[in-house]
Amino acid sequence: MGREKLDPVTLSVLASALSGVAEEMGAVLIRGAYSSNIKERRDCSTALFDAHGNMVAQAEHIPVHLGAMPEAVRAVMARDPKPGDVFAINDPYSGGTHLPDITLVSPVSFDGGIVGYAVTRAHHSDVGGMRPGSMPSDSREIFQEGIIIPPVRLVEDGEYVPDVLDLLLANVRTPGLRRGDLRAQIAANNVADERVNELIERRGKDVVLAAFEEVVLYAEKRSREAIRGLPDGVHAAEDFMEGDGSTDEDIPIKASVRIEGDTMTVDFSGTADQVRGNINCPLPVTRSACFFALRVLLPKDIPANAGTYVPLSIKAPEGSLVNAAYPAAVVAGNVETSNRIADTVLAALSGFAPGRIPAQGQGTMNNTIIGGVRGNWTYYETIGGGQGASSRGPGPSGVHVGMSNTLNTPIEAFELEYPMRVTRYEILHDSGGAGRHRGGDGVVRSIKVLEPASLSLLTDRRRHAPRGTEGGGPGNVGRNLLNGEELPPKTSRELEEGDVVTVETPGGGGYGSAASTR
Repeated sequence: MGREKLDPVTLSVLASALSGVAEEMGAVLIRGAYSSNIKERRDCSTALFDAHGNMVAQAEHIPVHLGAMPEAVRAVMARDPKPGDVFAINDPYSGGTHLPDITLVSPVSFDGGIVGYAVTRAHHSDVGGMRPGSMPSDSREIFQEGIIIPPVRLVEDGEYVPDVLDLLLANVRTPGLRRGDLRAQIAANNVADERVNELIERRGKDVVLAAFEEVVLYAEKRSREAIRGLPDGVHAAEDFMEGDGSTDEDIPIKASVRIEGDTMTVDFSGTADQVRGNINCPLPVTRSACFFALRVLLPKDIPANAGTYVPLSIKAPEGSLVNAAYPAAVVAGNVETSNRIADTVLAALSGFAPGRIPAQGQGTMNNTIIGGVRGNWTYYETIGGGQGASSRGPGPSGVHVGMSNTLNTPIEAFELEYPMRVTRYEILHDSGGAGRHRGGDGVVRSIKVLEPASLSLLTDRRRHAPRGTEGGGPGNVGRNLLNGEELPPKTSRELEEGDVVTVETPGGGGYGSAASTR
């Protein structure tokens, strides 16, 4: 604080430079990764933080990763990090999201002092636990979901801490892939350190640190202006999770949004208590979903950083589905419940901005996890579906929607890496909702296993269809099939050689009445 303000041109140039650092981190991570889940699907995120733990720039990666990063950085800062350190963390109750997402946090230093933090978060396709792939449908406590990593030094003074790395790799089914992916994350963090140092050497330390502050203040100012443009008041919405893996009953999520001046409050009072299954959300995941919903409403030119979300406060009852207490199982909360939270908050926000919120997208990541019972291989994929239509046009088909922002695994890479074959992969035409603008279509993906394996499916929107808006029709629900027999939304099964798993994904909701197309 107290630094000289930057002129608008300099601030714009430096803001772009900081975003470029985050994007380059992502490129290094993706190119250096060993697993197809990162190098093909890009299930990873990168960001740059200041020395106070405020995010100053992020790559355009995965909303559920990025919104929860600040807690991880704060947890690491409490461990007194030093230049040359790299901390690992995945514990959802001390800054993580779910156990497969391992976050690496590295101090960015200049002249021996810490000026910021480089952060990478990547989904590792196995971190141990009761089933291959570490995303079981039947976990009932977090200990069953994989190795729990509190904030620990993976690298100290530029050198691996071998005991920590050995302990981590001894608890996973694919240690070679995990080692390679962690090295890629470290390389990405190292690039951030190099680029920030180059920027300081060109522009000066005071100027760069002033940019850290001012880009955050600018985002806060713009966000408050956007919220101030909405009417004061309260709007509420309710939606449901389709079971938790232990029961198939609907589980309610309730959200009320209050706007007063330039502030917004999301209150989840009335939401179900935490459940026995694993759809519970740690608070950072709930916060990520609320950030995403707000971001949908904001102008696109507002940068996404710590300042963007300062006007937003969240009330989530402790011990509820959206603020689970240790040691609740949470692996599906990150991937499935986060989507439903976002849907619910967006539905409430539509009351403040009619016509500006798109129809609901597929609202699920269609998590498909298959792992070998004879060999150490694990496959994990989220499968795209229909995006909701909006006032601007129809929703795209076969895309990752909401809290995910990944790609698919190309069939060529899939069949090269795993003892499986893709027997069908195509658009489910006309699965999007009808309307003046149609919702995007879902897809169907069928996988034949060539040896015995373990299957887990974590999905939703199998009976509650994605809703249309402004008179648009709902999208089709999805289906899970094993050899043609329908499966529940969340299930685990043992597979025999030749079994075929089919996932049909939901379509997006339509926008506007079809009668108004002429």
